[in-house]
Amino acid sequence: MRRRRFLALGAAVAAAGSGAGLAGCAAGRTSRAPLARVSVVASTAAGPSWERIARAIAWTLREDGLVRDVRVDCRHGAAAAVATAALGGDRTGATPLAAPGGGTGARWLLAGVPMLSAAEMDDSGEILAHATPLARLLGEREVLVVSRASRLRGFEEFAAVLRGDAAALVVAGGPMGGAEHVLFGMIAQGLGVDARRVQYAAYGDPGQAAAAVLGGRVAAGIGPVRQWAARLSSGAARALAVSSAAPVEGIDAPSLLDCGVRVDYADWCGLLGPAGMSASERAAAVAVCDHLQSSARWRRACRTHGWVRHHLGGDGFAQWLGGETRRTRAALRDLGLLNRPDTIHANTISWGCCARRH
Repeated sequence: MRRRRFLALGAAVAAAGSGAGLAGCAAGRTSRAPLARVSVVASTAAGPSWERIARAIAWTLREDGLVRDVRVDCRHGAAAAVATAALGGDRTGATPLAAPGGGTGARWLLAGVPMLSAAEMDDSGEILAHATPLARLLGEREVLVVSRASRLRGFEEFAAVLRGDAAALVVAGGPMGGAEHVLFGMIAQGLGVDARRVQYAAYGDPGQAAAAVLGGRVAAGIGPVRQWAARLSSGAARALAVSSAAPVEGIDAPSLLDCGVRVDYADWCGLLGPAGMSASERAAAVAVCDHLQSSARWRRACRTHGWVRHHLGGDGFAQWLGGETRRTRAALRDLGLLNRPDTIHANTISWGCCARRH
């Protein structure tokens, strides 16, 4: 099988993520006329950290004088349904979400891998068809880990087992179709392994996934670097590879690219506006999002919570998001997770919700 390429974070994007080209943004309060009202919509299905991110964004926008009235609107229900409603209603004519407290105002959706995947898996349509990309704000590299006692001493041994008998190697991570699951599929394809054969244990709680790895109930795990840093430092776990084109500082492991797997991947979250925004509305929203990159308050919030700023705004984000959507869809299809009879396979165990996909 020909190896697939999954590179998406090129030099231009990496430069934007590090803050290049953003000179002129004030670090404190801005002299720009503030927007009147913004509601930041966060789906509770995406996890508790999303509400914290939404509230940090709202606090920064308010305190930096960028928005006069900014609210956080946490919505329950399936992530894809929340996204479609927040961005302007679905194809059946459902009513868009009203701004909290009534009245009109801009509605920005906090989005990321969970929503992209959910929309693809439940066949609700591509999120980009309903959205105006504003900015990517955060990103985090993933790390492939094993327990201290694992017989897999390095990535080469992991790859050899996966190639030899993919069904015998169970990897734990976050929810089905999430960043860790998608990355596992990309790794398999990068190694020339049929991704439909890989075995993935999906956990809703990252602590449970870590316990499964450390307790030897699964062969390996994939998770955010931040989640595994302390366990790696203590020696309880060992890193086999990081999901980047270059090694990650503080992690004693090669990059996937160094291991011969052409994958450069990061979990991410950003802001989307509804489709049909005027040019002036979009420009104003993108300018506000770009201000976050150099805001002292936003930087402080990110340091406090351990979030990694990975900013990319406007047209650059729109182009990047289009590519990210396509490769996420391809990975989900290869894993057999798309909502079609010919692509559903029993290779994912969902622990934490007592369900198995058949």
